[in-house]
Amino acid sequence: MKKTIYADNAATTQLDTDAYEAMKPFMTECYANASQPYSFSKKAKEALKDARATIAECINAEPDEIIFTSGGTESNNWVIKESALNDYYYRATITSTIEHHSILYSCEAIERLKYPVAYIRPNRFGVIEPNVLNDFLSDKTRLVSLMFANNEIGSIQPIKDLCKLAHSKGALFHTDAVQAIGHIPIDVKKLDVDMLSASAHKFNGPKGIGFLYCKEKCLQPFHDGGAQEFKMRAGTENVAAIVGMAVALKKNIANITTNSEKLRKISSIFINELNRHNIDFIINGDPVNRLPGNINISIMGRDGESILHMLDLQGICISTGSACDSLNQQISHVIKSIDVPEEYAKGTIRISFGVNNTEQDAIDIASIIDHTLNL
Repeated sequence: MKKTIYADNAATTQLDTDAYEAMKPFMTECYANASQPYSFSKKAKEALKDARATIAECINAEPDEIIFTSGGTESNNWVIKESALNDYYYRATITSTIEHHSILYSCEAIERLKYPVAYIRPNRFGVIEPNVLNDFLSDKTRLVSLMFANNEIGSIQPIKDLCKLAHSKGALFHTDAVQAIGHIPIDVKKLDVDMLSASAHKFNGPKGIGFLYCKEKCLQPFHDGGAQEFKMRAGTENVAAIVGMAVALKKNIANITTNSEKLRKISSIFINELNRHNIDFIINGDPVNRLPGNINISIMGRDGESILHMLDLQGICISTGSACDSLNQQISHVIKSIDVPEEYAKGTIRISFGVNNTEQDAIDIASIIDHTLNL
């Protein structure tokens, strides 16, 4: 039986065992609805409160600024659509051409309703330069939404500087931090962001749960019904998943330096191995200020989709780009936006190492890529 090497952690991560154990009692024993007044609900209610406090502490927020959602896609839709639909002045939203599709498609949705949206192109490293954002801003800007770190190429944005510029024009600032939370330090007070999206399954938590950090309730409720989530998001809370998310995030934050050093070393070994095999490739994204473990490369004259399937036959899981767009075999919007040369662009693959990967994994993947290219 062939060994599986999972190297697509930017798509999703393995559930942490401590998070799993913490979740189990709230599915089989303490399963009560946290909103009910009877004593059987007490443990669920306390767990919900504790998890909210834990998550808030991890990003230096206040507990009442954390709203539980189903994940980053819901949070991003909420921010883009609700902030527009409650603006009677039809002020503009500014975003970038390399955002996750949950942002881009939400922006397309509000554009169909005649709300203006401006799209900033990044530099060749996939970074939004503050002076470029400044050229787009005006007193008619309502919202700036720019991702913290790119899911395909790993580039980290200068969020604090970008946020400061947005605020100077009276605009709100949102960041899709789905790829960044749990992997690089984030302090919402120091950054001064108004809203931030996160998904648990990107930091070894369960799927189907996430949160939206929202300062001073600058959004209207997402949907109506019960009074859950400070009357901002109706619906019975998924207590088990929320508990698992809090445990996973706290653990990742506690080990963030150790994990980052490990992933950078594994990444360095992988790149060195590719060079040793004389593979003609380029690295996409910022060469320094990038997510640890995220490697996006384009190989000269090759087809990334073919490489993915050949590696899959060897038990290796990678991506050709965003996993959320796995049915689209065209060159990704991110690779197009950073102007990767045509002779390289089609051969783009993403290898994203996680905390469970080893140095040997890096060596093995590079070796099999080399073997695949020489078939």
